[in-house]
Amino acid sequence: MSHFRLAPLALSLLAALAASAHADEVSVAVAANFTAPMQKIAEEFEKDSGHKAMLSFGATGKFYAQINNGAPFGILLAADDTTPAKLAQEGKAVAGSRFTYAIGQLVLWSKQTGYVDDKGAVLKTGDYRHIAIANPKLAPYGLAAMETLKNLGLTDQVSPKVVQGENIGQTYQFAASGNAQLGFVALSQVMEDGKLREGSAWIIPSSMHEPIRQDAIILNTAKDSAAAKALMDYLKADKARAIIKSYGYAF
Repeated sequence: MSHFRLAPLALSLLAALAASAHADEVSVAVAANFTAPMQKIAEEFEKDSGHKAMLSFGATGKFYAQINNGAPFGILLAADDTTPAKLAQEGKAVAGSRFTYAIGQLVLWSKQTGYVDDKGAVLKTGDYRHIAIANPKLAPYGLAAMETLKNLGLTDQVSPKVVQGENIGQTYQFAASGNAQLGFVALSQVMEDGKLREGSAWIIPSSMHEPIRQDAIILNTAKDSAAAKALMDYLKADKARAIIKSYGYAF
């Protein structure tokens, strides 16, 4: 009798072991601007594939330094296209795996409703004390913000008011907390399901700065990882692209 009670348990244990043998996990370095969509994508990816994506968020420039120092990331989802290209050129990543997973949108944002107009005139006329911008040496969104100010001829006027975030995540916090009345942030940080969550914003015309092409690449530590390959395929598929689009990214 006990033999028959144990059999289903033994079978379910064997099934679980077989599933875990095929399941894999990959460590992913994710540009801070892509935090919200990637959290959703990782959840769906695990449900659909059984693989797990372990996420770390930060500035692309910092991730580059960490990868050079041996950090065991398997995939980099960068905020630019130059860092993945550089890693491939340096032999630290799988060159053929690189692709553009999203094109980022820069936005001038205030937590205050009605404060930012649709032409960005507030930059010239507003009574703001501080404006948050990500470090342009580390964060592509910060570089795009500085290019925008230059194109508007406002660099000298605005620069004394700048508070610098280490990455776009910290930059958003400065603006969201009210410590900075304005912030150049990623549209994905203030938009959900195609709508502005709160406050007021001016979406910066793409002609004001170089395109923010965000590339993904598999790093050498994960060149044989089933989870890494599956995640890269997943990012190109319809479900992930619908999530990415809902946060204001283009392709």
